Amino acid sequence: MTPDGRFVTPPKPPFMTRVLVWAVLIAVIAGALCVAAFALWLALVILPVALGAAVVAWAAWRFQVWRAGKAVRGRQDVWRP
Repeated sequence: MTPDGRFVTPPKPPFMTRVLVWAVLIAVIAGALCVAAFALWLALVILPVALGAAVVAWAAWRFQVWRAGKAVRGRQDVWRP
């Protein structure tokens, strides 16, 4: 502010400083996009493995239920719905 009460406009930064700021901003955005793309790729790679593990777990559970049912069939003292 000047002594007579007017505001002074700040000086404009040099051209190269403005270019550097935009370059850094674009680099940060590009880096974030690369990290997001890598995370999506990793999720898509892991998805078939997780689905396969779920199928194996379900089959193992069904096998255990089948074995438990086979062991209980001859007993009359166990209540089954």
